[in-house]
Amino acid sequence: MTGPKPLAVVGDVLLDEDIEGVATRLTPDAPAPVVDVTGDRCHPGGAGLAAALAARGGREVVLVTALGDDDASEAVRHDLHGVVRLLEIPLKGTLPVKTRILAGGRPVMRIDRGGGEPGEPDDAVREALAGAHAVLVADYGRHTAGALRPHLEAVARRTPLVWDPHPKGDAPVPGARLVTPNAAEALALWPGDGGTSLGAYAERGARLAELWRAAGVAVTLGDRGVLLTRPGSGTPMLVPAPYRAGGDPCGAGDCFAATTAAALADGLLPEEALQRAVAEAAAFVAAGGAGNPELWRNESADAPADEPTIDAFALAERVRARGGTVVATGGCFDLVHAGHVGLLESARRIGDCLIVCLNSDASVTRRKGPGRPLNPAADRARVLAALGSVDAVVVFEEDTPEAILTRLRPDVWVKGGDYSVQDLPEAEVLRGWGGQAVVLPYLDGRSTTLLARRAAKAAAVALRASGG
Repeated sequence: MTGPKPLAVVGDVLLDEDIEGVATRLTPDAPAPVVDVTGDRCHPGGAGLAAALAARGGREVVLVTALGDDDASEAVRHDLHGVVRLLEIPLKGTLPVKTRILAGGRPVMRIDRGGGEPGEPDDAVREALAGAHAVLVADYGRHTAGALRPHLEAVARRTPLVWDPHPKGDAPVPGARLVTPNAAEALALWPGDGGTSLGAYAERGARLAELWRAAGVAVTLGDRGVLLTRPGSGTPMLVPAPYRAGGDPCGAGDCFAATTAAALADGLLPEEALQRAVAEAAAFVAAGGAGNPELWRNESADAPADEPTIDAFALAERVRARGGTVVATGGCFDLVHAGHVGLLESARRIGDCLIVCLNSDASVTRRKGPGRPLNPAADRARVLAALGSVDAVVVFEEDTPEAILTRLRPDVWVKGGDYSVQDLPEAEVLRGWGGQAVVLPYLDGRSTTLLARRAAKAAAVALRASGG
């Protein structure tokens, strides 16, 4: 079997509601803000969000959770239809609903209501878990995981299991491949001396790994990345975040855990899975977090597997709407090398998202001549989209990017090398909407042409040496 491997998600589903508005005054009877509502949207949260994120790109995901007969449960069923396969156990009560009141994109209050206890699972749960290449437990303290504990204990003995814990939830089953508390959860689960240094979290993670008999504990530390610890006194590994992501962090932990479990399902090592998860979580926050409406359009299953699935134009609109800075750059990126990586990382630090405008195959041939590109546009786009510094890729057919820039309308256009701003034809285009073209330093001696010549020379030498 090729492609993404099947994944099972077990845990507590919530219904998340965001009421958005603006606050410009206080109420006359109390020092409380008045929020004039401009929008209201709901989407699955908790294990429902984690399952939807894991299903991006066409992965087969089964979600085992407790749902009832209430309106919130029906809303979750509607939103997850066609995204994941739902395997329900009965819910005694109503589904929890968490309502955030946001003003100017920032939460000012949260209202929680509803709740219940999960019923007994049936044999279908055991069969679904047996068919998964990895299992994610998204514990939100509502004890769905506890109701399935015997099944999960059996699974952990033979299948990679990731447990995203909650201070009020159930303890991870022994043998979990990774447990992924955030910093606050790790502190609540093992206070220790109460310190928040990396050393304190390393000690905390190692103690929790011993307590839970887990193979590893990965403590997520926000902008600092994630700290992987193992039982005993082994040296911890810090996986830093690729950049500081500005945006709504709601759901970032679900994205991190879902990406980690999916990577383990595909056969990656825990260290490799965490590196991918840190980058995905940063991109998720930069794209608007769980409130990003693109997440719930379920278009990824219909998109070609070799094409980027993030809509660059929708991303630019979202970033602008919240007052962020849209950065764009462009080129052929035929063989991505150290010069490209340095330029892209520097460009991403300028603003809140980075969009790469990529020359199509025909455009590269017209610019570079016969034999180019060395890699087709789909492969080049896929490599770029996998970089933590790149939020979206868009391919254009023209020889120059002026037309695509007019559609994207970035705030900053970045080029590297020995250009001057005056030499860039894009500079005049950006001035039309108040944008700015800038030039960033570029590593000398790095280029696709030089790499191609070096490879051809090495191949010729090897051929002569073999007597060919």
